[in-house]
Amino acid sequence: MTLRRRTLLAGFAASAAAPALAQSLDGSTMGIAPDAGDQSAALQEALLRAAGEGRPLFLPAGTYLATNLLFPSDVLVEGVPGATVLAASAADPVARISGNTDITLRGIAFNNGAGGPNDGRRGLLEIEASDRITLEDCSFSGSPSNGLLVRDAAAAITRCHFSGHAQAGIFSMDSRGLRVSGCVVTDCGNGGILIWSADQRRDGSIITGNSIARIDWKGGGDGQNGNGINVFRSSEVIVADNHITDCAFSAVRLNATRDCQVSGNVCINSGEVAIFSEFGFSGSVIANNVIDGAATGISITNLDSGGQVAVCSGNIVRNITATSAVNPETRGVGLYAEAETVISGNTVTGVQGFGIVAGWGPFRRNVVVTGNTVSSVTYGIGVSVVDERPSGPVAVTNNQVSGAASGGIVGMRWDELVEPDLAANASRYAQVTVAGNQVAG
Repeated sequence: MTLRRRTLLAGFAASAAAPALAQSLDGSTMGIAPDAGDQSAALQEALLRAAGEGRPLFLPAGTYLATNLLFPSDVLVEGVPGATVLAASAADPVARISGNTDITLRGIAFNNGAGGPNDGRRGLLEIEASDRITLEDCSFSGSPSNGLLVRDAAAAITRCHFSGHAQAGIFSMDSRGLRVSGCVVTDCGNGGILIWSADQRRDGSIITGNSIARIDWKGGGDGQNGNGINVFRSSEVIVADNHITDCAFSAVRLNATRDCQVSGNVCINSGEVAIFSEFGFSGSVIANNVIDGAATGISITNLDSGGQVAVCSGNIVRNITATSAVNPETRGVGLYAEAETVISGNTVTGVQGFGIVAGWGPFRRNVVVTGNTVSSVTYGIGVSVVDERPSGPVAVTNNQVSGAASGGIVGMRWDELVEPDLAANASRYAQVTVAGNQVAG
């Protein structure tokens, strides 16, 4: 009988894996007992032994009560996904990784158990000042604070579930770069995934392929809570190909960031602005996203605070409401930008307000609106023509506008409509170019 090459290779792989499995330490043989009171001391001893001997630690199914465990470097801890639970035995984190490297946790569930930390900047698991940390197929549930806290550390977080946390699923401060992929984050009180920095700095995190849903804003405020993904002062962050639904404020919110990309995301039913780049940002690329349901689709704003330099292209924006239930100041706009921004190749439809707006009062400088398709809106494209102080040029060219009930391309002075036909009368306004557009009823 001839052995197939694939069969032979599979046999080699199985033979190689078998000794590694046999070398694992089994928690059940080391005095660790599920459902039997606090196991912190026995678990800590097992972790130290596993690291010291260079052997994986296996924890069988069951719930193990613990608090303030410290994971040493060079350790792999593996459980039965969904069945091996580390639960808080007091009002502190279940476990911490601090100043260590090369740690992998696989198939471990963390929950609040008898407590968990209730400080808003703590987590069931905390990772600090550490590198090469890997979390795979883990879950985090019910924290009175955050599910996972990362501070000044690098970690790969893959296929993990976060649900029912009072604050956020993942809260990262001053990270060394996270890779968050294939995770599910649901039903959190104030945020989904937070990538924050104390000061504007390079972060380099990549947040991709995750599913985020039902993020509330129990902490209140006007946008610091209630976001699916919130990047604050952290630069060079990529937010791509995520599915984000039912966030009280924004699906993705960039605040005071530099050189961040938001692309390929599906954003459904956002309570305020679906994708927001605001307050002192620079270098935002917002491209190829699908937005369905929000009070504003995409907002690129706050030139008065330094917000400038962006590209907004290839997005689909639809079903934009006239107002926001969580922020009455937000008005129905598909796409909005103020300074050094190109708005091109977008499709905007179904807006109870403006399809596209360039500028607010004098905060309009170097905006290009070109090659967009706008339909079924109240107004097609609005341009700020306030002349109280000089503003930069704006060009509205080669767009298609149809079904604009109250005006195709119009001029605005703050909230006031002052030019109902800007296409015909652009020469009246300094630095305004309107050309090559098609406007149909």
